[in-house]
Amino acid sequence: MIWAGVLVASAACYALKLAGLSLPQAWLGNPRLQRTVPLIPIALLAALVGTQTFSTGQHLVVDVRAAALVVAVIAVMLRAPFLLVVAAAAATAALLRFL
Repeated sequence: MIWAGVLVASAACYALKLAGLSLPQAWLGNPRLQRTVPLIPIALLAALVGTQTFSTGQHLVVDVRAAALVVAVIAVMLRAPFLLVVAAAAATAALLRFL
């Protein structure tokens, strides 16, 4: 049963990719589209981070994940290396869970 889901998802991904490749050239040259498309992954990642940080099931929660996110944002603003950002956020979450 799992393989059927994998095959269907693979076919759907391929069809979506093919649909993107078959767009008319006039659409792809549109300046508004040229400005908007690079922002889509950023918006999707922000939505994923927000959902994973502030929800548990169907409930809105504010717990140690929010504090870890704040520490990670501060570390990014200070231009810390990615590994340090992750380590600082993880250490914050672990310390707050311990307390």
